[in-house]
Amino acid sequence: MKSIRGIALMTLVAATSLAVSGCTGFKSQSEVEALNEAQAVGSPFTQALASEYRDIANREQNVMFDYPDALHFARKGLAASSGEIVLPEPVSDWNLKPEHVEELSAARAKLVGALDRGAREANPGVAAVAQARFDCWIEQQEENWQKEDISGCKSQFFEALNTLGGDLAPPPEDVMPPVTAIAPPVAPMAPEDAKYLVFFDFDSSKVDNGGSSVLDSVAAEIKKQNISAIEVTGYTDTSGSKQYNKRLSAKRANSVRDGLIARGVPASLLKVDSKGEDNLMVPTDDEVREPANRRTEITFEK
Repeated sequence: MKSIRGIALMTLVAATSLAVSGCTGFKSQSEVEALNEAQAVGSPFTQALASEYRDIANREQNVMFDYPDALHFARKGLAASSGEIVLPEPVSDWNLKPEHVEELSAARAKLVGALDRGAREANPGVAAVAQARFDCWIEQQEENWQKEDISGCKSQFFEALNTLGGDLAPPPEDVMPPVTAIAPPVAPMAPEDAKYLVFFDFDSSKVDNGGSSVLDSVAAEIKKQNISAIEVTGYTDTSGSKQYNKRLSAKRANSVRDGLIARGVPASLLKVDSKGEDNLMVPTDDEVREPANRRTEITFEK
């Protein structure tokens, strides 16, 4: 959750919950109620996972008054109740301290490894608990003030993971070769074939180190080519309103534009556009955080 928490909020919540939550509170309430009434279908795993997310969503809404996270987990629960395979939370979607990012990334990798090796089918109930406790842990760790809740979710996650054998390493054939093993192209890329992607953190328009490397490559390629125009188009995922995402995608496109100009690319060559939630790279439902959709695309014209 990105909103500010504190003792005053918890003390006054009974009197001010409508003012604090606004439309988000009503929206989360309807989604949680829908999950409470849903009849789960699908595999034993998806049905068990729907039940776990139902518990999380109700607690976030009715005990913690955390309406955005209640809405988020209610939607994950509804997806699971319809039989969809819902993945554990991506670590990059949460505002975490570096040491927590490292710990949670390693834990998620073990969990996904166990799930991919058949834990959903072999032990669906424990697999659902492991995923739900991981999501509980990452949500509580972002807030980073309820130490007992963090400890409880974390310990229950590792207990379930150990039952699944999640401490075992994935088989060697599942390991992707490092990107550095791929030889770079020798000849300059044809302008009509070139497309570069700069990805962004959740709700951010800042170009990170990975994006900076992409811009370095784009600037170097432009020097080798006879380019008449460069199109820079910003996109977002579906989390948030369409109007907000339209503005955010414009900010992302302009950040990339500024980065290219700083690297010596003539401003006269750059055409900037923003598409917001349109043209998703990975199709998702509304209000879904999807890292692949948070991007700016760079293409060339002859």
